[in-house]
Amino acid sequence: MTLTLAALTDDVLARADHSPRYIVAIAGPPGAGKSTLADALRDSLIARGETAEVLPMDGFHMDNGILQSRGLIARKGAPETFDVRGFIDIVKAVRQGGEEVLVPVFDRSREIAIASARAVSADTRFILAEGNYLLLDEAPWDRLKDSFDLTIFVGPSYPILEQRLRDRWIGYGLDEHAIHAKLYENDLPNGKRVVEHSHQADIQIDMWN
Repeated sequence: MTLTLAALTDDVLARADHSPRYIVAIAGPPGAGKSTLADALRDSLIARGETAEVLPMDGFHMDNGILQSRGLIARKGAPETFDVRGFIDIVKAVRQGGEEVLVPVFDRSREIAIASARAVSADTRFILAEGNYLLLDEAPWDRLKDSFDLTIFVGPSYPILEQRLRDRWIGYGLDEHAIHAKLYENDLPNGKRVVEHSHQADIQIDMWN
């Protein structure tokens, strides 16, 4: 379905009720618009007088050196190329609350994760975790199943995903050969895996505005 940002914000606030800490998972295939939605929802919640921060799964990419040694560099972004245990530990720390939690953020222009690049303060009420595999029904990702208070799945149509991903890699200066490899050997197969093997979300969004 299509939702407005205002309607989604209303829904999140209603569901959270009086919870002092509320963790929302925003999942979906590559190019779905998860990061954009997470940032917009954070800003919308803050505009309503709430405290909110985004916890990006992309900060837990394995380093290129490890991926090279494991023969996975061409598959960077696939489920097996993330530090899942590290992400689960951070989600647990955020759930526990009581103190500031520093989290890594991925710099796509340099293809590296920056450690301790974002702070989740002890009094932040809404944590918006976003990433492709938060609802993936495959080990070890399935250990996250009960980690979230609310789950949102963003899943535009295949042609929209394809065009968004193509535009992304054009923006980073890749040539057509590299773009083809990124799209059809990694991004879109990963997206198919997400769509076909994710837990049912509480809220399903095709498009939002």
